[in-house]
Amino acid sequence: MRSKILFVLGLAFCLMPWASPPLALLAGLFFGAIAEHPYPGESRQVSKYFLQAAVVGLGFGMNLHQVLRAGRSGFVYTALGIAVALMVGAILGRLVRVHPRASFLISAGTAICGGSAIAAVGPVLGATEDEMSVSLGTIFLLNSVALLTFPAIGTALKLSQSQFGLWAALAIHDTSSVVGACAKYGVAALAVGTTVKLARALWIVPITVATAVKTGRKTRIQWPWFILFFCLAAMANTYLLAGLPVYHLLSSLGKLMLIFTLFLIGATLSPAALRKVGPRPLIQGVLLWIVVAATSLLAIRTGWISI
Repeated sequence: MRSKILFVLGLAFCLMPWASPPLALLAGLFFGAIAEHPYPGESRQVSKYFLQAAVVGLGFGMNLHQVLRAGRSGFVYTALGIAVALMVGAILGRLVRVHPRASFLISAGTAICGGSAIAAVGPVLGATEDEMSVSLGTIFLLNSVALLTFPAIGTALKLSQSQFGLWAALAIHDTSSVVGACAKYGVAALAVGTTVKLARALWIVPITVATAVKTGRKTRIQWPWFILFFCLAAMANTYLLAGLPVYHLLSSLGKLMLIFTLFLIGATLSPAALRKVGPRPLIQGVLLWIVVAATSLLAIRTGWISI
């Protein structure tokens, strides 16, 4: 009963006008540290749909031309970044002696789209429940760190809005944390970060197909249809009565759904879940993340890549 009451209070906190993505995540982490989650399975499932609804809602606040420009520019960087991350992840996995399946899941989650990539690739790879849990725990822990630290780092380094949006999209694992960090940084950063991140998420499909071919397993590919709806929302805001009050309402609802999503994600990161991760997968995940984040930041700061 105590856990349920605290959980409901956490959800109520998300409705407060001063609640933000980082604060919602902190509230979720605090709940996970002091109470047992009353609905862990349902929470994971609901947070998936909340995130997709949040992304579509945020699309109603964006301009399609800016979305397409960022998407075209970010596609090449994303493809190169994914290839490098998968290669470096495989090397680190061997060095740290992480099981090959868990190592690949952590690498795919870092390279593409965090938990979504792991959920798509895991069944094709034949991963066990423990391997999935360890990989997801590693990625979600690093997501939390990124959401709370990236805006401060970007401010300290005086990154522009587009620079920060690009860096967040290339260096943060999950879409929820990318959108949350960019929303904290600014409107322009949110537009760039969301668009490039969604272009990165599209690689879930070819990576899953390639994994299925390699393993010889037949499985149903989960297409990220919400990305199409995000583009349609931006199209509506650009061409169909731009600035319509209902678009502002839908965009605000998207931000609210994101806040709920981050609370739910934080609430699942209990001490028991973190202990299950173990040191080796976490070491691989941290080292790979440092390589990806530092390399992409250096490339953006030196002007090698830009939007």
